[in-house]
Amino acid sequence: MYAVVENGGKQYRVSPGDSVRVETIPGDPGTEVDLGRVLAISGENGLAAGAAVAGAKVTGVIESQGRGDKVIVFKFKRKKQYKRTIGHRQNYTQVKVGEIQA
Repeated sequence: MYAVVENGGKQYRVSPGDSVRVETIPGDPGTEVDLGRVLAISGENGLAAGAAVAGAKVTGVIESQGRGDKVIVFKFKRKKQYKRTIGHRQNYTQVKVGEIQA
């Protein structure tokens, strides 16, 4: 059984017991959270999507909060003496998926 959930503009395919990094969700480690909007669920009856998953919910437990690796953004325009370098680190929340309720 798996579900497709949307969180922070991204979609994740999760199963019970999976550990997934999602956009920052407020809360301390050990807190139970809802993973976001459920788009589809695969079960014994096949794949259900759309209105069939209207009341579905995916819950999990926050394992940790953190920051990802640094991404370097380098802008350069030749012959114009233009160079800019900046870095970015995205925050994330590590969540262990617990239960998928259809």
